[in-house]
Amino acid sequence: MPRIIAIANRKGGVGKTTTTVNIATAMAAAGKKVLVVDLDPQGNASTSMGINKRGRMASSYEVLLGEKSLSEAVVWTEVPGFSIIPSSPDLAGAEVELIEVNNREYMLKKALLKDSINYDYIIIDCPPSLSLVTINALVAANAVIVPLQCEFLALEGITDLIRNINQIKKRFNPDLELQGVVLTMYDRRNNLSQMVEDDVRNYFGKKVYQTVIPRNVRISEAPSHGKPVLLYDFKCPGSQAYISLTGEVLKREKELLAC
Repeated sequence: MPRIIAIANRKGGVGKTTTTVNIATAMAAAGKKVLVVDLDPQGNASTSMGINKRGRMASSYEVLLGEKSLSEAVVWTEVPGFSIIPSSPDLAGAEVELIEVNNREYMLKKALLKDSINYDYIIIDCPPSLSLVTINALVAANAVIVPLQCEFLALEGITDLIRNINQIKKRFNPDLELQGVVLTMYDRRNNLSQMVEDDVRNYFGKKVYQTVIPRNVRISEAPSHGKPVLLYDFKCPGSQAYISLTGEVLKREKELLAC
């Protein structure tokens, strides 16, 4: 069975999508077979991989509601071993449609377990809210990675998010683990970045990855070219940071499986 990792934060603009597509790319480069599930109605992960969302194709919306199987919605990217289930704006209304469904929190898990045997990792790009869609992602996942922007306001919501993760672990998914917190948009010239890093490391300890993702213009440019930064500019500091981060993620996966 594949390992399922959710990339989640209730705050937008913290680097969830960038982290998702670049970890997936680095995993695929390391020989892993990876599927990204784009659950954000904005579809930024799909755009970042050059997927034309205007075309009529099956999406994560149909998969979530049980209308399409995973294999019917898979789109292969230009990265060997990396495929994606694209997003749909219809996901914004999935909350209402799921309200009256029995065991609605388990819909995504049911879909992934039914038709995902050929993947090593499934990485879920969650929307920036604790909606029923995000809850489905966390119920389906084995582990969560939380990207945290190095700004003061980003700290305010993370304790609530961790409390939500613990509640979901208690009620729906006892196997769910916080794999780690990754600091994003880190600016070494800015004292605030260092202060945020110190606070987060003091609070979460070893759960914080050693690798930090720098504020890097090449990371920002890459999505407009329909590529992860690892393909757009392999040698830039952002790409090298994501390669290092993926090494840490895979190492922690081995440690979690050994427990």
